Amino acid sequence: MDRKALYDISYGLYVITSIADGRMNGQIANTVFQVSSTPAKIAVSINKENLTHEYILKSGVLAVSTLGQETPLPFIGLFGFKSGREIDKLSQCAYVQGATGCPCVTDHALSYMEGKVVASADGGTHTVFIVELAAAAVLKKGTPLTYAYYQEVKNGKAPKTAPTYKEAAAENASKTTEKESSMKKYECGICGYIYDPEAGDPENNIPAGTPFDKLPDEWTCPICGAGKEDFSEVA
Repeated sequence: MDRKALYDISYGLYVITSIADGRMNGQIANTVFQVSSTPAKIAVSINKENLTHEYILKSGVLAVSTLGQETPLPFIGLFGFKSGREIDKLSQCAYVQGATGCPCVTDHALSYMEGKVVASADGGTHTVFIVELAAAAVLKKGTPLTYAYYQEVKNGKAPKTAPTYKEAAAENASKTTEKESSMKKYECGICGYIYDPEAGDPENNIPAGTPFDKLPDEWTCPICGAGKEDFSEVA
C-alpha cells in the first residue's frame, strides 16, 4: 500500500475546545468536516489521550474555531504542543463563552461553531464525534489555514497525537535525504520542528542563511517555545 496517497486528502487547522466541571481546555485538530445540512452537523476527530477528549466525553459539548492563514506558529504551538494538564491555555488567548458553555476561541479565528455531541464512532486511537450545531458565527473574512500550507509554507509539524503524525514524519525524513545543505539542520526534541539555516525563521526576523550556532541565545522554537538546548543536529 502506498501511504503517500493519504497526502492528497485535504485538511484544515482548527482549535477544538470543550468544558467539563467548570474547567476549559482546547487543542489543535486537522479533521473537521460537515456531515449534514438540516440539521447542521459536523464530525470532529480527537485523540483519546488528549484532555480535550476527556472533557468532551464528560460534557458532550465542543466548539470549533477555524484558523486563518496568518495564524502565527507560537499560537498553534500553544494549542498543539502544550498540555492542558500543565497550563491554562485559554488564559493566553481571547475567547467568548458560547451557548453550550464552551469557550469559542476568537484569536486568529475566521469563524467558530459549537454544538452537542449526538453520536460517536471508535476510530482506534481517535474518537470521531458527530456534533449537531447550536450556534455559529463568522468573525472576519480571510483564507483558512490548511494543513498543507502549515507544513509546506510555515514549516509546521504534526503533534504525535495527530492522525497524520507518522506520515508527516516520513515525508520530512525523505526531504532531508533528498537535499543536502552546506549548513546543518537542527531538530526540536519537543515538537519535531526542524530549523533550516537556508530558510531561517522569517516569523522571528531570523534571515535566511543564519547558521544555528549564530541564532540569538534567547531564540526559541517558533512552534512550541523550546530553547536552543532542546535542539539536536539532524544526522
